[in-house]
Amino acid sequence: MPAVAVHFIDLQKRTNDLVMGTHGRGVIIIDDISPLREINQEVLQKKVYFFKSKPTIINEESNFSGSFGAETQFVGRNPSKSVQIKYYLKKRHTFGKMTMEIQDMDGNVIKEISPGKSKGINIVTWNYRTKQPKVAKGKTFSFGGFATPKVKAGTYKVVLKKGKDTFEQEFELIYDPKSKLSAKDRDFQHKTIMKMYDMTQELAYMVYELDAILEKIEKKKFKQKLIALKESLVITTGDNYVGSAEPQLREKMADLFSKIAGSYDKPSASELEALEIVSERFNKAKIDFSKLKKKAKFFKDLKLKTFEEFVK
Repeated sequence: MPAVAVHFIDLQKRTNDLVMGTHGRGVIIIDDISPLREINQEVLQKKVYFFKSKPTIINEESNFSGSFGAETQFVGRNPSKSVQIKYYLKKRHTFGKMTMEIQDMDGNVIKEISPGKSKGINIVTWNYRTKQPKVAKGKTFSFGGFATPKVKAGTYKVVLKKGKDTFEQEFELIYDPKSKLSAKDRDFQHKTIMKMYDMTQELAYMVYELDAILEKIEKKKFKQKLIALKESLVITTGDNYVGSAEPQLREKMADLFSKIAGSYDKPSASELEALEIVSERFNKAKIDFSKLKKKAKFFKDLKLKTFEEFVK
């Protein structure tokens, strides 16, 4: 906030925003001061205190935005549309471990986020998305694999672990009441996204197992079969700067996943057709790999991570 005289103050009752009229510097808005109004002597004596929160609407608008001619102006950011986790710390956290997790009501971890550790009021945001899927290792990056699916509307909880102490707070996510997407279409969209999310991670684990066998195998003919299978799954040549090889199953799967996960509508007919082709190809690869694993008699003796350990 610039150093300027404030001549008018008002409170927006619906959003609890503090609006200030200044002398020559326009209007300044401080978003949602409700945590300040909630503070009292009882709150100040607590190690950790989570402030109350209203249900958060899951944003279904494009992130594209721009501004023009504001280089010499004082312009603040618009309010965040992410979940805002607001809490008070009696003392700054300096020693020991402090973590924050978003969990569902069954205690399953959805996302780990970095907590604020400052004395006083801390605000941490979460964009209601899960962690990125584990993507199969290849010679080049698969940018489509960076997509992350949104969670469904419902009640979740934030779990803050500070040393030996654990603090929890529930919060609610709701769909935009103005959305034109029906409940049926939304459910179908989510199931399709999660199907692709799981496929992406299963492919990653398959390539992990395949690489482990390739490191141990000595028979040239059998090794060539494994290499041929891997070459159909991921790019094994080129780099991220000059050469680019033909996209393989990983690239096609990741690109399709990115399109569907980033859409605000149900999957299109062409996307579903592409998904069917990718699924058939992946299922065939799983069958082929299963046959090859049986021939690699030493496979069961390999010390590999479990699928759960691998994707963690």
